[in-house]
Amino acid sequence: MKLAGRKAIVTGASAGLGYAIAQAFVAEGASIVVCGRSAAALQQAFTSLSALARSEQQIRMHVCDVSSESQVYELVRYAVEQLGNIQILVNNAGVQGPIGRTEDLALEDWRRTFEVNFYGTLFACRALLPHLRTQGYGKILNLSGGGAASPRPFFSAYATSKAAVVRLTENLAEELRGTQVDVNAIAPGALNTQMLEQTLAAGREKIGEGQFARAVKQKEDGGSSMEKAAALCVYLASAASDGITGRLISAPWDPWPTLHEHGAELSSSDIYTLRRIVPSDRAKQWD
Repeated sequence: MKLAGRKAIVTGASAGLGYAIAQAFVAEGASIVVCGRSAAALQQAFTSLSALARSEQQIRMHVCDVSSESQVYELVRYAVEQLGNIQILVNNAGVQGPIGRTEDLALEDWRRTFEVNFYGTLFACRALLPHLRTQGYGKILNLSGGGAASPRPFFSAYATSKAAVVRLTENLAEELRGTQVDVNAIAPGALNTQMLEQTLAAGREKIGEGQFARAVKQKEDGGSSMEKAAALCVYLASAASDGITGRLISAPWDPWPTLHEHGAELSSSDIYTLRRIVPSDRAKQWD
């Protein structure tokens, strides 16, 4: 019961990773408010999550399109009203956006991708941060994605929006130093979700032979573990990770279960952050 007594908001929790995170939170004792755009899908998730909860846990749902600032502020207001003090915010809601060559993609599709992936995250952080500052404690978890830390051609809108989320995470962590509010980004790995199906449907002519082959292999192999990504969220939402902040942590690749053992080293280094590589980092003396 790593999250016993804790209260959380999880966006995009109707299905996929968002639902897996909500499910893991409930299993670990948290009370939660889940949100999604589809009332019908959200109701199904809410019913399943409620069946898992113990008598002392509260499960609530709220329909919300995170690209709408007013709806996000209403979500946060509702969560605080229903649950009281909120300790945890998980910004999971996201879209893959347009697929293809950058110059061929409609700018409106680019805007929509940023409205959901970046502004949806920003709106939720802005809405809840005064509450977290006042109570002197909190955990914000922002979901990153493919392309945030390395190029992902033909998925430029998605990759760029997720890179922006990671840099926002780092900036907020610095602004919140000394407040006991931790802000981290999570790279969940290549998950077999609806986004993978969209990638395969786009075909090799839009995404190139290399990325198409990787997508086919990912589907055949099963992809990264959704449960492991959800477990990382539990860890970063728990007291065990207190003080770990401003990091981009990979669920499938990083030794996150023991990161708290390296807290001092992390806080004084740029490990698990986005940084520019200069010649001297690669033993080159170009000057």
